[in-house]
Amino acid sequence: QVQLVESGGGLVQAGGSLRLSCAASGSTSSINTMAWYRQAPGKQRELVASITRAGNTNYAVSVKGRFTISRDNAKNTVDLQMNSLKPEDTAVYYCNAVLRFLPQQYWGQGTQVTVSS
Repeated sequence: QVQLVESGGGLVQAGGSLRLSCAASGSTSSINTMAWYRQAPGKQRELVASITRAGNTNYAVSVKGRFTISRDNAKNTVDLQMNSLKPEDTAVYYCNAVLRFLPQQYWGQGTQVTVSS
């Protein structure tokens, strides 16, 4: 079992920055990929960025160049630095962890990010 707790959401003006953090606990040594997803009202949940245990990253086209995902394997944390925020970035952001050897994934409870124009 893995537990994920997000923090750092809030309200920011367009062009501003926010940093989201996710702390994992439990069977953290079994985690391979960690990621951030988001879900806006009336839309499907979408991948924002992911990072493997080895540090390989992947970004959605819409956030590339503005968002940076980072991970500290020793502290079992994954962060998402969000710069140049746009109103269309408004969503609930979820932390996600995928295990290495089992087809299981875990989700955090989500944190609201609101970008005002």
